Amino acid sequence: MEEVRASSAWVATRSAHVVVDSSGIEKAVEEIQGSIPKVKWDFEGIHYFDNGPLTVQYLFVLDALNFCFWPDKDLSYDNLALGLKEALQDDKSVFDADRLQKITGPQLRNLLKWPRPLPLENERVRLLHEVGLELERSFEGKAYKLVESCGKSAANLVALVTRHFPGFRDHSVYKGHQVFLYKRAQIFAADLWGAFEGQCYGEFNDIGSITIFADYIVPAVLRQLGILRYSSDLASIIEANREIGSGSEEEIELRACSIYAVEKMRELLSKKSGNQVPDHDLIEPLVAKRIECGIGSLALVLWHSVSISSTP
Repeated sequence: MEEVRASSAWVATRSAHVVVDSSGIEKAVEEIQGSIPKVKWDFEGIHYFDNGPLTVQYLFVLDALNFCFWPDKDLSYDNLALGLKEALQDDKSVFDADRLQKITGPQLRNLLKWPRPLPLENERVRLLHEVGLELERSFEGKAYKLVESCGKSAANLVALVTRHFPGFRDHSVYKGHQVFLYKRAQIFAADLWGAFEGQCYGEFNDIGSITIFADYIVPAVLRQLGILRYSSDLASIIEANREIGSGSEEEIELRACSIYAVEKMRELLSKKSGNQVPDHDLIEPLVAKRIECGIGSLALVLWHSVSISSTP
């Protein structure tokens, strides 16, 4: 995903609110060098898996909805993954393309067994309609047909997903420059790789091309490790628990600088070890350091990255 790396680097060199601290990177690399563990995908048992096309359909629906949990303090990624898993176990046709096109907010809540409106519920419903419509129109209603079209390339899969499904087009304009982040599209490729252990629908010859999946929790971890530093204004906003607007300079800098920082960590680790280290192999040590630093729950994107830590 060179467009993600290049545009994130462009932001990092011009960032006004977030600084990537090279000394913090060196210190973190020294601490985790030689201690990067391997973690099996779905170590928590919250995902559906049948080793076939239905798993692909499940993962695509899951990753379409994998955003914005924080407004509801009781809601997490685990609720989403497990709720969708149980819905599929109860009804194997629940994620058929024609049914996705007709789903309503109350029906989605019922699937997840959630007692109140979901954060951005209307947007979640809209995205499911979009997924169902485009799968039916271009891929015979099947997400596995989408995956088969990528030629065993994770980068091609991300490109296909963002081309056909506008809701996955995670990019912004920063100081007149296009910035590509592609969190959920890359997570889909990573989930397939992890779930199928690099085989069948998860076989990609370039899995190492995808980057860390930058969300709002990743910067918090990197800041605690001394890898990211914030301006006084941004620090005040965060400490006051004030919302940072989507697409704002601050939000783009937080996400892009996180990608850039982890890429620099990867480069340094690769240089020190003499072996190529994928970005995703760095997440588990960061999670461990998060525990030591006392940062809150790390649901959402971080554990997704752990799932492909067996990348060769």
